[in-house]
Amino acid sequence: MVDGEKQMDDEGLVVLTVRVGLDDGDDEELDRLTRLLLGELREQEVESADLIVSGAAEAGTKAADPVTIGAIALAVLPTVVPKIVEFLQQWSSRRSGRTVKFKGRLGGEEIEFEGSQEDLQRILATLNPQK
Repeated sequence: MVDGEKQMDDEGLVVLTVRVGLDDGDDEELDRLTRLLLGELREQEVESADLIVSGAAEAGTKAADPVTIGAIALAVLPTVVPKIVEFLQQWSSRRSGRTVKFKGRLGGEEIEFEGSQEDLQRILATLNPQK
């Protein structure tokens, strides 16, 4: 698991903080969805994908590990970013009410996404001008 929300730049990797949102549902459902997404991300061409650890669990809580619910740290090669971004958009559109936000650094530039399909296409064009 990743400690905090570090934006590291190890070996040319792009580190993205992915946040899952759910319009209706509780923390348990959000945690379940986040873990499902984590499993699917690990099947993609990623260097690493882990839940973000937020610190020590509060006394009296049921949490086995003190994760930030709905948050994943993802490390990928820059050439894989467009594919991962498309995957995240497709994943969020599988069910009404799901949202995925992400932010990170690519080539020294801060990237962030939360928006429409058109916004996504503009980001993808920037990341992969050959398309």
